[in-house]
Amino acid sequence: MARGELMKKLLASYGQEDQFRAVAEEIIGEEERKKNKVLARSLRKTLENLGQVPKAKGLAPLLPFPDEAREFIQRIEPNRTAQDIQMSTENVRLFTGLLREFRKSDQIKQHGLPVRSKLLFCGPPGCGKTLCAEVFAHELGLPLFVVQLDRLMSSYLGETATNIRKIFEFARRQPCVLFLDEFDAIARSRDDGGEHSELRRVVNSLLLFIDQIEPSGFLLAATNLDQALDPAVWRRFDEIVWFDAPDERMIRKFLKNAFKNVKTNFEPEQRAAALVGYSYAELDKICTQAIKLSILGRSKSISLRHFNAAVEDAKRRTKRAERLSN
Repeated sequence: MARGELMKKLLASYGQEDQFRAVAEEIIGEEERKKNKVLARSLRKTLENLGQVPKAKGLAPLLPFPDEAREFIQRIEPNRTAQDIQMSTENVRLFTGLLREFRKSDQIKQHGLPVRSKLLFCGPPGCGKTLCAEVFAHELGLPLFVVQLDRLMSSYLGETATNIRKIFEFARRQPCVLFLDEFDAIARSRDDGGEHSELRRVVNSLLLFIDQIEPSGFLLAATNLDQALDPAVWRRFDEIVWFDAPDERMIRKFLKNAFKNVKTNFEPEQRAAALVGYSYAELDKICTQAIKLSILGRSKSISLRHFNAAVEDAKRRTKRAERLSN
């Protein structure tokens, strides 16, 4: 979008925090795409500090997270953009619709209709669930808060429901993307005979909180073990988003993007067929290792030999993992 149009949008959103931050993020994203990194960082720092200095009425400060539950949550700066992720056509269509719905939420609510705001991400490890949460927050122009469920569950079990309530109350008041990773750790089936009765009560509380919450932004939950979730969990979410291992077409796009800023003496996209079956996380490791090998070898470009060596490393990791799982 032309700079003039963005500035007009920014002025028009004055006094409306969500819209103001969303347009400001668009301007920052444009500067990042132009490689104006210093200016982009400066603008982002200024945007973050809006809540800490006197400012116009209507631009609410970033709310502090409750001290009692601070150890269970981490704020992540959403710097990854839509150019950093490859998704299926189905998921692109879904997230485009969600973004449009969020930006037009006032119109939808005026008609007495709900806005989709609770999403469950399902799929194997390394297939983009966490990255998607960051990209989604960036596109929305909202802060991203990641709930560390392992720490939450390692606390005194009797306090877990109280801490969950504090987290959900925070998300209700603060426009943000609240991301619950490894959701199965806390939303496992209550029919599991090995589960402690106190943990079943925690799941009951969790289901109630999800039912009642109307987040100012989005509630995202992610799991690698969808079969372990309590059956009652599924209907609590507005959308279930499935993340599958990338196919050859998506791998080709991933490789093109991964090597776009470096010189190669081969066509990375032509290696896509040999990489079917690898997750995005493993593909990222392969590309990063190939680049590092060229740097260590003081090469002016990345060769097929560098790339193949990185693939061999990936095969070794896969074999080791398979042995441990058997």
